[in-house]
Amino acid sequence: MKKTGILLIAFVVMMVSCEGPGKRNQIKVLNDSIAALESEIFDPEKDRLERAKAIELIKLYQKVAYADPKSEDAPEFLFKAADLSINVQNPNQTIMIFDEILVDYPDYKKAPAVLFLKAFVYDDQLHDFVNAKKYYELFLEKYPNNEFTDDAEISLKNLGKTPEELIEEFQKNNP
Repeated sequence: MKKTGILLIAFVVMMVSCEGPGKRNQIKVLNDSIAALESEIFDPEKDRLERAKAIELIKLYQKVAYADPKSEDAPEFLFKAADLSINVQNPNQTIMIFDEILVDYPDYKKAPAVLFLKAFVYDDQLHDFVNAKKYYELFLEKYPNNEFTDDAEISLKNLGKTPEELIEEFQKNNP
């Protein structure tokens, strides 16, 4: 009986913290943590991103998005998480986050960029040219007049080519 009472109290506390002022406070704390970490993420002495801090920031972006998934900021936080994930070379996580955005926020203003970048990650980081081709083509079908259209067409044309092949092709076309 005593364990049941403690579990019930824990459940009520958890539920209360997920709604109203508790939820707003949780989101404020997350936003404050994000702001602090964003200012520390780049190491100017090494001229690079601090990987451990970037990974921590990815988690915070996801936490704040999941804390209030109906917020108009939620897909933006997920986009930021995916952007950092690309930079720390975690392509599987990046694809997962992009899929969340595309499924849960199909009308997100950056959906075209998300789809293009998904194809790019398959291409550049995973070297999965079958999926890269699939998503570049889907991008071109859905967004034929987007600012990334030319990039998608060039990427499709050069899919799977080594840097040496690209240089040779360039030299051949530009004597």
